[in-house]
Amino acid sequence: MNVTPTKTALLIIDVQSELFKKSTPIYRAKELLKNLQTLADQAHLANIPVIYVQHSSNAFLIKGSEGWQIHPQLKPLEGEEIIHKRHPSAFKETGLKELLDSKGIQKLAIAGLVTHGCVKATSLDALKHGYQVVLVSDAHSSYSKDAAKLISEWNEKIRKAGAVLQETGAVVF
Repeated sequence: MNVTPTKTALLIIDVQSELFKKSTPIYRAKELLKNLQTLADQAHLANIPVIYVQHSSNAFLIKGSEGWQIHPQLKPLEGEEIIHKRHPSAFKETGLKELLDSKGIQKLAIAGLVTHGCVKATSLDALKHGYQVVLVSDAHSSYSKDAAKLISEWNEKIRKAGAVLQETGAVVF
């Protein structure tokens, strides 16, 4: 993906500690974290904004708890935006759209957790809002026993909805 730095952002969704402690582990967790860090590093080098999203609820990923924290392998830089949400889509009842619009963002590279939940909802809403979406096909995952199938299915469904699929190694900011 060759893009103009002022027009693109990397959105890393819900990569929070508690999700890595589920009874069914995150599918390819080590590879996922490596790919996410690679994307963040490349974005930083190209002066592309990296926006982290943190989910919370009253029963799970409780705001402020240890499990709610962004995974320790990912370290947002000082001043990087963090969007807090309570719904699957990072656009619902948050300031994400306003933030993106204020920065002139037109394209989003999207990665994170979980494929068939918040990654799906945010990707589809981004398309509805008119953003160009690059779903990083090997940088989202789930803790489902059917994760490999879900990733493949949702990569294709989100592509058919209008997103571009690219693997981490093909994303060039």
